[in-house]
Amino acid sequence: QPIRTTMHPSKKVILKDTALAEKRIVICITGSIAAVETVRLIRELLRHGAEVIPVMTKEAQNLIHPNSIEFAAGRPAITEITGQVEHVLYCGDAETAVDLVLICPATANTISKIACGIDDTPVTTFATTAMGTGIPLLICPSMHNTMYDHRIVSENIEKLRRFGVGFVEPQVSEGKAKLPSRWIVVEHVIRALSRYGQDGMAGKKVLVIGGSTAQPLDAMRVLTNRSSGTTAIALANLAFRKGSEVELWYGWSSEGIPDWIENVHRFVTVDDLLELVRNDPLDFDAIILCAAISDYSPEPHTGKIRSGKEELTITLHPTPKVIREIRSKAGKSFLVGYKAEAGIDEEKLVERAEKRMKETGCDLMVANLLEDVGVDETRAFILDKEGDVGEVTGSREKVVESLLEAITNIMEEE
Repeated sequence: QPIRTTMHPSKKVILKDTALAEKRIVICITGSIAAVETVRLIRELLRHGAEVIPVMTKEAQNLIHPNSIEFAAGRPAITEITGQVEHVLYCGDAETAVDLVLICPATANTISKIACGIDDTPVTTFATTAMGTGIPLLICPSMHNTMYDHRIVSENIEKLRRFGVGFVEPQVSEGKAKLPSRWIVVEHVIRALSRYGQDGMAGKKVLVIGGSTAQPLDAMRVLTNRSSGTTAIALANLAFRKGSEVELWYGWSSEGIPDWIENVHRFVTVDDLLELVRNDPLDFDAIILCAAISDYSPEPHTGKIRSGKEELTITLHPTPKVIREIRSKAGKSFLVGYKAEAGIDEEKLVERAEKRMKETGCDLMVANLLEDVGVDETRAFILDKEGDVGEVTGSREKVVESLLEAITNIMEEE
């Protein structure tokens, strides 16, 4: 009789994307109660295409059984260093070396030991070996807040930062420095690998301005537009993954802001946005203005306009051009504008986009027809100052990827 084999459940997870495809990640689990969250975290890493090698301290095993970790990762957890020299196999100067070591959760004890070069657990031995080899190390602290605020622990964290170790900031509440959600941790893993790989956007300060404005008509009603804000979120998210320092200015939108985009300013009206422009130093490497900004604003009515009128006349006045304000203040920033049109042909669209680019001093202009913007697929044209026009058709993510690639290529040439 032939031997019947069964695929491990970890091999059946549904991929969300391939951001971590072909990446091999060691996850080191220490004796924080947050260790119970690592089963879901490991599965989330797998859903982005990663291969995960788990390592556990003895204290971690007191909180979550190695069988649970094996179930999540599809391979046994390393609980001791044996004659197989596992730390060298995965973190040494070898062909089998992994791409990143993630210590999650990390206790104050483990952090301080790593900072002092002490190796008395499988986790600290993996960490020391990785640092010696140059494999990126990402640490997620999780402990009581009194420990996290301890001066020596804080100094050890800063010491490790100086050596290039990355940290995912805990979420402080109820007197505890808690482990962030698994989605935040995974995004930081993707980001860390981009920075280590020296992506062209890594370390760049990027401002994304998105969403729509809403101009008041009366005390209750506003005039706005159909912009969903999804392009701005996709841009901010991808720039974050590529290692950029992302700031998001966000107007009205149905799209939520990811938790890992922390530097966020909200606006409602054109005047709100202009105030941000005028009060901010705008010292960014790149500014991407994809917000749907009202070209006209109504004369606001005091109170609420009564219903029941047979006819209502609304007087509109042009609003200031925000992009010109940005260009005049952020002289050194690489500026990207958006031009949306409807009911015209492609030739006319490109012609109008080129004109807008010259008028506003943009370095790149993205142009599209509203009828080409769909939920699953969209089409856009990317124009540069040299007159080159690139056409991109596909998902919103593909268009955003093409835009950031174009920005990177031009910035590297300059």
